[in-house]
Amino acid sequence: MPNSPSDPAPSPAGAAPSPSGPPGDPRRVTMRRKGPMLVEGPVEVELEDGSVVSSDRFRVALCTCRRSRRYPWCDTSHRDRA
Repeated sequence: MPNSPSDPAPSPAGAAPSPSGPPGDPRRVTMRRKGPMLVEGPVEVELEDGSVVSSDRFRVALCTCRRSRRYPWCDTSHRDRA
């Protein structure tokens, strides 16, 4: 199926290798039904206003419920009303 998640994304000419490893290695993202999105790092996150925040940790938890006081990073605020 074209454009399926398993299709490799075309990379622009001269693109740098992914920070997670050699080109072609996928970055793992783990979805939780009642929790954060876990992303293998390091990561850069572009926010709605165009600003970029980054983390060099080996895994980060991104808030998906928008209750976090440290958004976009999860601070487990979702547990209060889950």
